[in-house]
Amino acid sequence: MSCMTERPVVKRTARAILLEGDTAPRMILIKRTKPGQAPYWITPGGGMEPEDATVVEALYREVDEELGAKVTDVVPAFVDTVPHPDGSAEGSGGVGAAGVKVQHFFVCRLASMDLTRRHGPEVDEPCGEYEVVSVPFTREGIASVEVVPPSLRAYLDANIEGVLALLADDLG
Repeated sequence: MSCMTERPVVKRTARAILLEGDTAPRMILIKRTKPGQAPYWITPGGGMEPEDATVVEALYREVDEELGAKVTDVVPAFVDTVPHPDGSAEGSGGVGAAGVKVQHFFVCRLASMDLTRRHGPEVDEPCGEYEVVSVPFTREGIASVEVVPPSLRAYLDANIEGVLALLADDLG
């Protein structure tokens, strides 16, 4: 591989494509409203912290913080690699390859959720509003809200059936 094509990973995040219900599943999202901006909808999750041994551990911690929730059947579904604003690799003196953020999206089932158990920086010191919502896990349901990042919206639109198949009993 050429050195020119590889960029250092400076941040990794874990996000849940979190489904509730079997017959007509719904996707749990967080509606973000910041002062002076149009609202947008994100999947629960966030960045890895030093105490997280794995990306999946970060996922469990984040859904607990943001939703007071527990999840099961965690299956990797999609990764999104984007330039990271803190760009330069550490120790390069700001020269050389710009860094990237890798967002890991996992499809998982909601086992339980208690919004009174929410905690962490988003709850304690919110910037704007965090409203937990759910939409039908259908193309129409996902298209009804402004899910970010756009790459996730496009992936879900193309792969609704495939994402559900990742939770099928016969996946192994």
